[in-house]
Amino acid sequence: MASNKKSRPVKQKTEPAPRRQESQDFSEEENYNNSYNQGSQGGARSVVGSKELGGSTKKCTSCGSTDIIFDNERGEYVCNNCGLVIEESITDTGPEWRAFDADQRNARARTGAPIKYMKPNKGLVTEIDMYNKDIRGTKLPSKRQAQLYRMRKWHKRASIASSSERNYLVALPELNRVASYLGLPDNIREQAALLYRQCVKNNLIRGRPIETVVNVAIYATCRAAGMPRTLDEIAEISGVPKKEVGRTYRVVAHELNLKIPLTDPSSYVPRYVAALKLSGEAQEKSMLLLKQAMKKGLASGRSPTGVSAAAVYIAGALVGERRTQKEVADVAGVTEVTIRNRYRELKKELNIDVSL
Repeated sequence: MASNKKSRPVKQKTEPAPRRQESQDFSEEENYNNSYNQGSQGGARSVVGSKELGGSTKKCTSCGSTDIIFDNERGEYVCNNCGLVIEESITDTGPEWRAFDADQRNARARTGAPIKYMKPNKGLVTEIDMYNKDIRGTKLPSKRQAQLYRMRKWHKRASIASSSERNYLVALPELNRVASYLGLPDNIREQAALLYRQCVKNNLIRGRPIETVVNVAIYATCRAAGMPRTLDEIAEISGVPKKEVGRTYRVVAHELNLKIPLTDPSSYVPRYVAALKLSGEAQEKSMLLLKQAMKKGLASGRSPTGVSAAAVYIAGALVGERRTQKEVADVAGVTEVTIRNRYRELKKELNIDVSL
């Protein structure tokens, strides 16, 4: 009896390549993103992993191969080994347009702006303006203005009905203020705002000042992103005691199970070099000294700011751009005694021939 299964001719491969066995470990999200990205860029076919939308393994019913490709033009899953059409008439959930660069993609996209965690309502809000004019620019009569005033007032009250929303109205502007003083980019602010929202959701804000938890969110986000800021810097800007921020940080990290890496001393070097107006050669030399120090374990159990400040202090002298211990100490926020102690350790252990 003849089979009614369709099959597509398989193109001959000019260079046989080994099968990608690791595709079986792809997640559903990765498979969706891969097929979506290739489809939106105009590709005719895209490789599909071993997981389909239902979660079961997609295999060829004829040869048992998991090397399946998706034909975007025909909407079919085809076995790349024997050419069998496994599934056809698939609904394309991606856009119906193609884009070849970021400008075209932004111009053709019909979705709205992304969610902003820095906004108390995530940017999804409707506001009644204060202009009191109609669409033609004509000023509204006084009776209509009074009506709009009442609507505007009750609209604001209804938009901040819950206690968490009122909390965000206080916390997020404070987060933005501290982040501005620290010179943090927008992506770090968004991550810090998201972390603060998680703290509110897990009731970690109860019994603690809002400013303290805001500072903890900024401190943890900066460390996780490799842009560390010291507790002294944050405490000086916010006015919250350093010990209180540190104590709350340990609670938040434990309750939310945050995996914050240890601070790398080399992450402070660019800031110190820029503040002291040193050259790129001094920065490169500082990084080299810190790598050697970390290999020998000289940074273990010591403040990363003190170690990095001592490395910058030595590097400046080695390249002929000497700075005093007081200048380096003021920039790094440590004492001159700390710099002298770390300087002696680095000089002795790394056999540095420098006299200061």
